[in-house]
Amino acid sequence: KILEIELIMKFLIVDDSAVDRHLLTSVLEGLGHQVDVCQSTKGALEQISTGNYTAVFLDIVMPDQDGYKFLRELRSNEKTAKQHVIFCSSKKTSLEIDYGLKRAGANDYIVKPVNKDIVVQAINKVLASA
Repeated sequence: KILEIELIMKFLIVDDSAVDRHLLTSVLEGLGHQVDVCQSTKGALEQISTGNYTAVFLDIVMPDQDGYKFLRELRSNEKTAKQHVIFCSSKKTSLEIDYGLKRAGANDYIVKPVNKDIVVQAINKVLASA
């Protein structure tokens, strides 16, 4: 008999789009995970430093501060530098994805609109890197 273990993980979504936040939240909660959301980067650094998140799904194009700048801030803070960050963006050219991963320093990059399969793959990468 195979023992099936379900891991309940906690994620933070930082995205200014209510539609995109809702879609990603629905997928993650549908998989049995806990989800917190921020509609901008304001207060997100504080939340990440105290929230104990498995990973943060971070949009790139946002009005107050873009995801690249926020990620630099996150990486330069001792408490949050090692946080697993997944860019979640509609920017989808190979150049933009490459920049997000190699230059900006995200751990992973998924393209909107998300679906269950894409999110499951991203979560599996988080688990593999733990």
